[in-house]
Amino acid sequence: MFEGVRAVLFDLDGTLIDSATDLGHAADKMRTDRGLEPLPLADYRAMAGAGARGMLGVAFGIGPGDPDFDLLREEFFANYTACMFNHTAAFDEVVELLATLTARGFLWGIVTNKAARFTEPLLRTLPVFANCAVAISGDTTLHAKPHPEPLFEAARRLRVAPGQCIYVGDDERDIVAGRAAGMPTVAANYGYLGATASVRAWGADAEINSPAQLLQFLSSRLI
Repeated sequence: MFEGVRAVLFDLDGTLIDSATDLGHAADKMRTDRGLEPLPLADYRAMAGAGARGMLGVAFGIGPGDPDFDLLREEFFANYTACMFNHTAAFDEVVELLATLTARGFLWGIVTNKAARFTEPLLRTLPVFANCAVAISGDTTLHAKPHPEPLFEAARRLRVAPGQCIYVGDDERDIVAGRAAGMPTVAANYGYLGATASVRAWGADAEINSPAQLLQFLSSRLI
């Protein structure tokens, strides 16, 4: 299953970076701007991996089918643009993880559902991403995860076969997409996961409780 792996692909929010505080603040500002009581950050954190959909669901109990959703989403995006660098940082151990992958000759990159207008500034600004070999955003291809096309596109750009890539993520969509692309998958249990996640049911090939555990896994299984 894991022999011959040449590249490691990662989800972004909840897997490599902790952006929950900035995402939560962007949504909660919409509440306070309307005279509503602020919500605890913990209410937003579990759903941070779902982006605007998750944040607006927590803040207002609405989803993509609601008539006001598109307008509120654009307001959320404007708020997030203004605060996206305030607190966002790589999770502990991620700097070491990515540096070690590079030193060991693995290619690594990012496949996220986050729109490029947010992904690209983050990758330019955070030094941890200096050696990122490929970055696929939610609007890079015609389909977003759980469709496998973003993962196929990452593999094409890296010039490796999908089966030579591992995909690591903290959302069921990540595991579904990775499996559909024929990639071994790793569930990041330290991520946002979702309010009612049952990670074992996702069917990932492995689970890790911290970024450093991926290094231990690679050392024992691949090298």
